Amino acid sequence: MKRRSSLLLVASSVGLAVLLIALPATTARRPRYGGTLRVEIGAAVSSLAPAVATSNADKSAARDAIESLIYDLRGPDDAFSGAGAFHVTAFEAGKRVVLAATEDYRLGRPFVDSIEIAMGRSAQDRIVDLELNKTDFAEVPAEDARKASERGVRVSRSKPDELLALVFSGGTEPERGKPVDARVREALALSIDRAAIVSFILQKEGEAAGGLLPQWSSGTAFLFSTAADPTHAKELSAQIVPSPKIVLGYDFGDALEQAVAERIAVNAREAGITVTTRGTPGFPGVLAPLDERIWKRSAGTVDAVLVRVSMPSRNPAETLEDFASLLGITTSMNAYYVAPSSSAEEIYNREREIVSTHRVIPLVWLPRVYGLSARVRNWTPPGPGESWPLAEVWLDGPVEAVSDEGKK
Repeated sequence: MKRRSSLLLVASSVGLAVLLIALPATTARRPRYGGTLRVEIGAAVSSLAPAVATSNADKSAARDAIESLIYDLRGPDDAFSGAGAFHVTAFEAGKRVVLAATEDYRLGRPFVDSIEIAMGRSAQDRIVDLELNKTDFAEVPAEDARKASERGVRVSRSKPDELLALVFSGGTEPERGKPVDARVREALALSIDRAAIVSFILQKEGEAAGGLLPQWSSGTAFLFSTAADPTHAKELSAQIVPSPKIVLGYDFGDALEQAVAERIAVNAREAGITVTTRGTPGFPGVLAPLDERIWKRSAGTVDAVLVRVSMPSRNPAETLEDFASLLGITTSMNAYYVAPSSSAEEIYNREREIVSTHRVIPLVWLPRVYGLSARVRNWTPPGPGESWPLAEVWLDGPVEAVSDEGKK
């Protein structure tokens, strides 16, 4: 009888153990309401009024990000608009904006009570504040992501969705003369060492670009070569008399563009092409083709410029058409619109036609990089055309930070 009782006890213990193993884990923290999310951005936005134009693309992008969070935007007709989950409670032009949660927001009240956004913070200041836990969320330049991670900052990355490219004048823009010879454009494209730009300037944050769409979006990016061919570039440039000379413009407020421009000049010199770099004002933050902005900002003093354009959508066809229009690239296929439902072959053929003109030379794809404090939960990097999903995040107590979230 005693032995039977022992056997029953053992059996019961085994069954209980199996049951406990089968139960779901309970280590996940439950979302909590409350708290203030501290945010820092580099741009200094002077106004949230839609009628007030911004002075450059960075300020325009920052204003768009803030506007996506709020609902009480007053238009010229005094009507309110917007679809965000917050409303503005304080605004100091160029310095600070405070947003409060909207209690009766149609999609549910956001988790945090408020968001405080400090503007005009340099990249170095943002990284230091993340390191010292003085802020919860900040954009980090892609080239500084590794440095931030090594200093213990929790880093999150989107898919590469911003294209850094070199765009040549077509010769028809205001203040422009004869366009740069096609052979010179091709020679310059062949001379550029994209791998070195990614490895040394971007500290391996990004991907070399040979086309106008990233591999994750189109699936055909690998068909566009990104390898430098200085020997062929030198052969092409040697056929051109007089020796090719190009003035390359870059945004003087963008350290990354300046570094890339100087690297291109070095590569070009090795191929027998003289490239002179010149800092120019940044783009105005208006929705107009770059042709209308590039050559106005440069006052006819440059032959080509570096530009940064972000994917407007995850759909590769929509992105391709947007880029072609924005960059002002004209080809024999311009009459054939690539619809969002187009096949991969149709998209590839259109992309190849644009790239083969060498009016635009794709250089690298950049991810959007964010620094997060340890207490931020439920964060997901936004995709192309999407803004910060800050209405979805919630704040937890101090925990051990994940130093390199999203790194592959």
